[in-house]
Amino acid sequence: MESTPDGISLEPDGVARCWWGSGDELYRPYHDDEWGRPVSDDRQLFEKLSLEGFMAGLSWLTILRKRENFRAAFASFEIEAVAGFGTDDVERLLADPGIVRHRGKIEAVINNARRCLEMPDEFGSLAAYAWGYEPDPATRPAVLDRVALEALSTTPESVAMSRDLRRRGWSFVGPTTVYSFMQAMGIVNDHLVGCAFREPVEGERRASRRP
Repeated sequence: MESTPDGISLEPDGVARCWWGSGDELYRPYHDDEWGRPVSDDRQLFEKLSLEGFMAGLSWLTILRKRENFRAAFASFEIEAVAGFGTDDVERLLADPGIVRHRGKIEAVINNARRCLEMPDEFGSLAAYAWGYEPDPATRPAVLDRVALEALSTTPESVAMSRDLRRRGWSFVGPTTVYSFMQAMGIVNDHLVGCAFREPVEGERRASRRP
């Protein structure tokens, strides 16, 4: 499916989507129903941040195809459960062909779960912490087309959040990973102008109560 210069694809179903959401059949429901919708559930936020870390050096489609396997392997990303994983679990995960078998990334998820358990004492929740980095709308691009979106691999907010997470002992949370997480969890709305889902997502963001 071809896209316009501003990054909008018009598919046979008549729906205008961001160009990246019109390719693989897994991308379409992810783009339409998940990406950019505001999330304030700690388990979902932790899952997404973990999977973004696994994506480093890979494509999101690779992770999306394995997402159910990841959920099964990591106890549905229940934070307390993952924080309790030990050496035997690391070896189990390294032997699991259904996930990305990278020791550093596996150990990072376990470590990050433990660090995540420290968040409520200071912030109340991981959600409150993450949404505290929501950017001022005035700093967002005036017109979000493909060129503008592709220039947003990081932002001052994602750099600041990445730096703070790493100070707290988190790993595999670089600025690009963090910004991708912010896009997916609705902390920003990066559906393009002209995408049929931009306004519905923005409506959900306006109605969403910040944690």
